[in-house]
Amino acid sequence: MKDHNCISQIREDLDKGTLSCSALVQEYISRIEKNKHLNIFLEVFKDEAIQRATFIDEKIKNKTAGKLAGLVIALKDNLCYKDHKVSASSKILEGFTSLYSATVVERLLAEDAIIIGRCNCDEFAMGSSNENSAFGNVLNPFDNKKVPGGSSGGSAAAVAAELCHAALGTDTGGSIRQPASFCGVVGLKPTYGRVSRYGAIAYASSFDQIGPITKNIEDAALIMEVISGADEYDGTVSRKPVPAYSQELSTDQSKIKIAYLKDCVEAKGLDPEIKNKIENTIKNLQAKGHTVEAVNFPFIDYLVPTYYVLTTAEASSNLARYDGINFGYRSPNSTDLDSTYKKSRTEGFGKEVKRRIMLGTFVLSSGYYDAYYSKGQKVRRMVKNKIDEIFSEYDFILLPTTPATAFEHGKNNADPIAMYLEDIFTVLANHTGNPAISIPVGKHSNGMPFGIQLIGKKLDESGLLAFSNYLINNA
Repeated sequence: MKDHNCISQIREDLDKGTLSCSALVQEYISRIEKNKHLNIFLEVFKDEAIQRATFIDEKIKNKTAGKLAGLVIALKDNLCYKDHKVSASSKILEGFTSLYSATVVERLLAEDAIIIGRCNCDEFAMGSSNENSAFGNVLNPFDNKKVPGGSSGGSAAAVAAELCHAALGTDTGGSIRQPASFCGVVGLKPTYGRVSRYGAIAYASSFDQIGPITKNIEDAALIMEVISGADEYDGTVSRKPVPAYSQELSTDQSKIKIAYLKDCVEAKGLDPEIKNKIENTIKNLQAKGHTVEAVNFPFIDYLVPTYYVLTTAEASSNLARYDGINFGYRSPNSTDLDSTYKKSRTEGFGKEVKRRIMLGTFVLSSGYYDAYYSKGQKVRRMVKNKIDEIFSEYDFILLPTTPATAFEHGKNNADPIAMYLEDIFTVLANHTGNPAISIPVGKHSNGMPFGIQLIGKKLDESGLLAFSNYLINNA
């Protein structure tokens, strides 16, 4: 069976009758089986996907199929799907079956997408390498000795290895964009509030956002059309109309004003080849008549520390429900109420999750709240004000997605700070709530792919997707 670059090509062959959803699903199931060593899927919905494919084939024949008919998509293992297991790749939720579906899942199904399975991820979406899963590491399809990125590493690796056509991930500090860069695919973090978070297992609620991981911009735009928009179950979602993103991808871009963050492009830790690619991209854009100018961003060194103060505080609150009494794993070794709490959480949570819960509890504690959490919120506001100031003059911000290409398994495990700094270029958009995307721009001399990142104005996914499409095709 030939590989299809985008959903529109799949749909064209389905409508012609030269392809069926059943054949498509069988092919992906076969590929998943052959690539089990990558440890991407925690569960494959084999029988259900085959049955659904048959059902959608009939809808296509009857010309009643939805706009995502033929799309075989995977879910990150922190997105709820009714009557299916979901664990956030944690022992504390092992064996748990969801009682309802996330809003994004309902919307995918309503447009006849086929969900093939759930993908491994860092436990509770806490990590930058997919090494924090209770169910083992995910391997990078391009080099099995290296990580796929995190926390949505399984989702990005699934798309890169062509085990599904697209996947959904979540992004709290770069967890869609960083693995997209490491795996050579497109990863979009929408504006905070553009996509409902209902049904996503929370890490840090004021940072988390659900978004697509795809092979190309066209597919990301189409999926965004479906999953975006107001939702009565999430009060943070914007009620503004959702544009027809896939119809607004013209590569005929008028003259655009782009800022690049000098502090990021000239950062000492940035890989020389990635820096060179960004500099060449800037020159190409300028040669085509676009305005590309350096701007100072004095808060770069504060982004990661502030992120970990604020997100761990929210994690401490969000994960308090997993106590062995109300929710989650209960230790068989407990003897009374106190030991039930202690042993269940100690045995159920992994090392990194426990580290972040303890840090978050500390920064929220009496005597430290003002010194850390309150100060972190003030810094976040300063960062937002500075980004708003930049966007008052420019259309987009250009910067690296990651400091380097994918690193080897175990390289940063002994040094949490080194691991946290993997997010240095991505956490900015989560602080401010702006949409951001990582687009693949080629391969490093070491053979690994990498991307560059664009940040757009709030709720301007149309502009961000269109310019990203232009950049891939012309710059």
